[in-house]
Amino acid sequence: MRGLALLTCLWLVLRACDAFAHRPGESYLNLRLDDDRVSGQLDLSLRDLEATIGLDTDRDGAVTWAELQSRERAIGAYALSRLKLRVNGIELSCVITNHQVAQFPDGIYAVVAFEAQGFRRPRELDLEYRMFFDRLPLHRGLVNIAWGERELVSIASPANSRQHFDLADAGLAREFLDFGREGVWHIWLGFDHVLFLVALLLPSVLRREGRAWRSVTEFKPAFWNVVRIVTAFTIAHSITLTLAALDVVRPPSRLVESLIAASVILAAVNNLKPMVSERAWLVAFGFGLVHGFGFANVLGDFGLKSGALLVPLSGFNLGVEAGQLAIVGLFVPVAFLLRGSWFYQGLVVRAGSACVAVIAALWLVQRILDVPFMPF
Repeated sequence: MRGLALLTCLWLVLRACDAFAHRPGESYLNLRLDDDRVSGQLDLSLRDLEATIGLDTDRDGAVTWAELQSRERAIGAYALSRLKLRVNGIELSCVITNHQVAQFPDGIYAVVAFEAQGFRRPRELDLEYRMFFDRLPLHRGLVNIAWGERELVSIASPANSRQHFDLADAGLAREFLDFGREGVWHIWLGFDHVLFLVALLLPSVLRREGRAWRSVTEFKPAFWNVVRIVTAFTIAHSITLTLAALDVVRPPSRLVESLIAASVILAAVNNLKPMVSERAWLVAFGFGLVHGFGFANVLGDFGLKSGALLVPLSGFNLGVEAGQLAIVGLFVPVAFLLRGSWFYQGLVVRAGSACVAVIAALWLVQRILDVPFMPF
């Protein structure tokens, strides 16, 4: 029966992973507005370009420099067809000025530089950004706009592909809310983060007695224990996110992703054979330091100045906390009601933890070897 339950749980989890077949990727748009011209740069991942317009012309599994050069015109046409700019109500015609490549922590990017003219003294900017959204619905475009001595950042998504900016009165509230929303989605769409959080939450309504799990008797202590765990994770997440975004500490992306997978394995195994049964918030804090690097490379590669990072970081961190507390608010009451049943202790905790450990182990192998044999 346990074997059947384990197989059933694993099948359900793998089915659920179909929705995450493409990990959320990022592209970057930098705009500089002067009195009568705008200059811009788009950084587009070769991985995303290959999935969208195709770069590997000989189908050998690798994109060569010659293949990339041969597709420069297609890359430029694709980029400009999904980017529309209006300044002071005037639609601009962008002209590509240069093609380059750049190395980012998560791979190689095509760099498309462009410029446009036809306005005087920018007061308003309307941006339509639809890069990769039709093929990669979890994709995000990070937008950096500079004019005069001012700078702001925003995030383009399928639900937020058209944006209006009043350059004369660009407030920080919008920037804060944009990154707060992304903090929430970072948790909800980051499958490895969700599994880690779930692995920590599974025993929250149980207590260990010898080799067996026993139900807790009161809801309030269990709930506040979970809040401590989640808050410790967020504080740690915020520390490393800030350090990496400021370029104080910046470990390699593959190392970070591998350590995140390892943290999920350990959290799940701890539910099957407890190594740490007390002070779980310390475990959450320790692994939160690792998970914080998972999003940090995005802000760091964006090239924001230290002062310009304060609002995005604050909004994002609070969004992460809100997203986690939403999961807690849904999970813990249900778990408390089911805590004494075989379904919860046998299937959800034991079989569920085993499934999480197996998936995370496959992630670990995939990320260490950099061989994408899993579709999520």
